[in-house]
Amino acid sequence: MTHPMPADNAVGGQPVIDVLVVDDDPVVRFGLKMMLSGAPDLRVVAEASDGAEAVELTRRHRPDVVLMDIRMPGTDGLTATETLRGESSAPQVIVFTTFDADAHVLRALRAGAAGFLLKDTPPDELVVAIRHAAQGRPVLSPEVTRRLIARVAESGQDGRQHTARRRLDVLADRERTVAVEIGAGRTNAEIAARHHLGLTTVKTHVSAILTKLDLNNRVQVALLVQEAGLVPPD
Repeated sequence: MTHPMPADNAVGGQPVIDVLVVDDDPVVRFGLKMMLSGAPDLRVVAEASDGAEAVELTRRHRPDVVLMDIRMPGTDGLTATETLRGESSAPQVIVFTTFDADAHVLRALRAGAAGFLLKDTPPDELVVAIRHAAQGRPVLSPEVTRRLIARVAESGQDGRQHTARRRLDVLADRERTVAVEIGAGRTNAEIAARHHLGLTTVKTHVSAILTKLDLNNRVQVALLVQEAGLVPPD
């Protein structure tokens, strides 16, 4: 499991977040670079036009966050995301797409992407999302998480349910309860309130869940819970 690393430089006491922009359209790359240049704590260190170049430039520049398009000629963004997230010093990856319920997005999230943004995301929301990703926080609202896991349910189980349940068997009872709540898209504070637990206790359970399941983030936990058929209560 990888952890976010602080940037070496700082502006006004805040670490500078190095960003790699990946898109096959040079106009899109230019627009993103212009949007991000308005935030003093964000720095675009490089641009890539396909997945292979993204992997090469990531290894060279070590960005904190990669803004990754999915559909590109040559090596696509999915393959690049899987490669990057499998490395020891993996950056956080935000999938940048025109589709909000695409099966490819689910594959990227399973690979460990921090989340996804639509290409019409307003600049201020894009900046906030990159900051969240750099901190290791998922770039998905609870509503989006629910839509995604519903998409998993619609896609059929084809043997995945049994595998997912076996993976969840490594969790202690309380950890399993917290995992199911994560599957509902609930925050740590909401989980704490529902089960009369301290916030620190919930955070400890979440860390244990990620470690035991060898996952990168809460989104992967939510998808695994859904694949296991453990539909959380409302």
